Amino acid sequence: MFERRLKALGYLEWDKVNGNNTEHFRKVIIWLEDQKIRHYTIDDRKKLRDITSSEWPNAFEKYCNDIKCPITKNEIDQLEWFIGYAVWLEFEDDCQKYQQVVGSKAKDKKEVKVPSIKSTNPLDNLDFDSDAFKNGVNSIAKLLNVPKHSDHLVTLQACSKLVCNKLNADAIKQPNNALNTKGKSQTKVIIGPGFNMGDAMLDNAAKGLSLLYIQDLRNLQTKINETIVAVQNITANPKTDTKLGKVGK
Repeated sequence: MFERRLKALGYLEWDKVNGNNTEHFRKVIIWLEDQKIRHYTIDDRKKLRDITSSEWPNAFEKYCNDIKCPITKNEIDQLEWFIGYAVWLEFEDDCQKYQQVVGSKAKDKKEVKVPSIKSTNPLDNLDFDSDAFKNGVNSIAKLLNVPKHSDHLVTLQACSKLVCNKLNADAIKQPNNALNTKGKSQTKVIIGPGFNMGDAMLDNAAKGLSLLYIQDLRNLQTKINETIVAVQNITANPKTDTKLGKVGK
């Protein structure tokens, strides 16, 4: 977890540091103090340099207090803080250098040329707000007996739903009945009791919403049934790799 920052700081054994190893921990601490932090004078660092001494924990505790390290427990967290502190000092010593590097990278990103991709899908080249497209939608709606909406895209969506429901594989087998959309209007369908709000228009609107809700439930149930069948096909007919079998001892 410290490798990238230690490598950036120039620590030679950046790829071998184990934060749970006491010897590694102490070596990194004294290296950071000698090379990056430099809070103590050279003479004051003697106790920290003696990493095998039984007095090292006391010297390190004093060092933490002097440098105002907020973490008093867990060597991993302490090492994390000291490395971050060293990185901050390194940046502060020569911030203009690193700002130039960041600026040059941003400049390079801006100069990157994005390749142009030509789509082969003719629908991507259509102008959905053009008069020609609107006239085409109205022609399809007239052919399918779909009422026109003020928004031609809503009309197109209604045509799409009608085609999906009426011109599916079963409907294509009976072309004479595929476009047979005549019948009673939805506002006159009697769904059942429960819609008596004292206003005929409100009652009809509630009936229409109920029909849409029932249709959504039916579609959901169909998808659930298809999923169950697909799972049953997999579990009922498992494939066995006979090459993995062994005969005898």
